[in-house]
Amino acid sequence: MNITERFLNDEQDPKAVEKVLGKLSDMLVSGEELLYLAVQKKPAVNLLPDCIVVSNKRIFYCEPANFGITMNFKDISWKSIKEVSFKEELFGSKFICVPQHGENIITEYIPKVQARKLYQAAYEQLEAFKEQQRNAELEERRAAGQQQQSQPPLVITEVPVQESIPEPEPVVYIPAPEPTPEPEDETTLKLRKLKTLYDKQLITQEEYEAKKASILADL
Repeated sequence: MNITERFLNDEQDPKAVEKVLGKLSDMLVSGEELLYLAVQKKPAVNLLPDCIVVSNKRIFYCEPANFGITMNFKDISWKSIKEVSFKEELFGSKFICVPQHGENIITEYIPKVQARKLYQAAYEQLEAFKEQQRNAELEERRAAGQQQQSQPPLVITEVPVQESIPEPEPVVYIPAPEPTPEPEDETTLKLRKLKTLYDKQLITQEEYEAKKASILADL
């Protein structure tokens, strides 16, 4: 059985499978293996179906372009995927990929049998990746704990306390009394009150000037 026949067990379109596999063969990295391939089947015209391929390292989304002459490939690694699911509808199923960040990736019109197997393959690989991450985190914590235990204990050396030297008594400074201001004469008081009335706009400038001249004339 060649590689194309491996992915024709659930009535996938042979031409679409052959075209996708021919392109993907040059995109696989070391140790990467294709696990399942689902081909879209639209209810009316299905000339250029999309394909979804699950590998042990990521999910490929394959979309024909330029009337089938070329093909666009998008992929998302397992570390970037939060969860996968599928929903059966009247015409096939929706396969839903929920990334860690961004909008959900939804592909419609996947045949129901293919959608179930696609989901099973994707779910198993995603859970395997999460388990691998959990084990790696536990190993890191264990290694960090061992490193802390291997460090020498902290030795605290007691320093003898020197006899305290009595502090000198504080010097109290008593400020000198402020000189008592000399009392203002009667004329100065009258002028000050007159100026206050003018500042508060209780008298006009003409009244202020006239009253001021009268006070000064009494000197």
